[in-house]
Amino acid sequence: MKKTAIFLLTALFLVFSAIGCKKKDDESSSTNETGNPIAITHWYWADNSDYSAKMQEIVSDFNKENNQNIKVTAEEYPWDGGGYSETLFTAAMGGGGPDTAAWKLTSTPLFIANNLLAVLDGYIDDWEDKDDIESSLYDVMREAGGTNSIYVMPWNTQVLYVYYRPSMFEQANVAVPETYEQFLEACRKLTRDTDNNGTTDVYGFGMRGAKGGQEPWGSFIWARGGDFSDFTTPQAVAGMQDFINLFKNKYVPPTAPTDGFNEIIANFKSGRTAMTIHHIGSAGGMVETFGDDVAAFPFPGGVKQWTSMGDTENVMFEACDNKDAAFEWLAYLATGKGQEKWCTTTGNVPVSKRVQAMSEFQKNKFMKVSIEGAPHAGIFPILDTTTEWINTIWPNTVAAALAGQKTAAQAMQDLQNGLHNE
Repeated sequence: MKKTAIFLLTALFLVFSAIGCKKKDDESSSTNETGNPIAITHWYWADNSDYSAKMQEIVSDFNKENNQNIKVTAEEYPWDGGGYSETLFTAAMGGGGPDTAAWKLTSTPLFIANNLLAVLDGYIDDWEDKDDIESSLYDVMREAGGTNSIYVMPWNTQVLYVYYRPSMFEQANVAVPETYEQFLEACRKLTRDTDNNGTTDVYGFGMRGAKGGQEPWGSFIWARGGDFSDFTTPQAVAGMQDFINLFKNKYVPPTAPTDGFNEIIANFKSGRTAMTIHHIGSAGGMVETFGDDVAAFPFPGGVKQWTSMGDTENVMFEACDNKDAAFEWLAYLATGKGQEKWCTTTGNVPVSKRVQAMSEFQKNKFMKVSIEGAPHAGIFPILDTTTEWINTIWPNTVAAALAGQKTAAQAMQDLQNGLHNE
């Protein structure tokens, strides 16, 4: 009898233990029957102390305002030239790491391949604010992962556009380009010998031929109808030929093949160029130099329209025990008060249409141009070859093409081989 009782008690214990474990394993609700806070750990990096303080303020606000007893703890890690992503990967692979984290799209394929990220499609489909974010941005999130699923939650972006000098446009009788052909013509008309000494002293466009120049270059390829899936199409080659012609016809500085970010900005600020391409991060310095004599417009479309997008996003990890609660936090950053506060402080472009429409963003002419260009913004393919292609293959190939050592078609074939291993 005693043995039978012990057996029954043991069996009941095992049954109830199994039920308890099952509930814990399946639990992804943002409610907690015990009344204890639902803990979410979030990792992020901050470029300066103001950004760090703002993130902690956003966390504090969310913890006070959410009515689901969710408590986020935000832990800051240094960006460290991309070392942040390596730290995050090592922690996640080791069974640790956070529930959610700030993110760069370039890391997405590696983490997906190791089953580390949670699929967000179901959450986004049921989310009442889904349409507050441009549908094209969700497409970029899918493209980054190389699947039909969304693993990355939009947060904030930087969109390349064209800076220009209104006074120079007026002197050369040039209107702000609305089409790609008008942009190419403006490059020609704005290239001038202003002091009539027989030497060009103002170039129409500040071309970036060194590393990083692939981003503005991409707009030329798309404007002719090409894209990044095949650089050897007639349309893509035509875009490359336009790029070469700007240099060949001397509408850009002779140093263009080796000009990087610092050079194109210095050339523009010194008055050597009438137009150049960068994002809102340069706006403060431009206004400091020129006052009202600087403005911007989106790189105009031709057959198609594209511009490069820089990003800072967020992800949820598959190992997160409380996914519903984690998504509430990601949603707060994407379209809630967290979106407003972060973008106001950092000057980055909001992904929320509601926030974009706020007067403090609409009154900033550079922000307005960023928002106007955002639906056309995208990224280069994230492949095993991408880093080498950007750092070495693209600048070397373009330099050879600008020097006349390769035709546009030859250069594009080399770029295709380098990126797509063909």
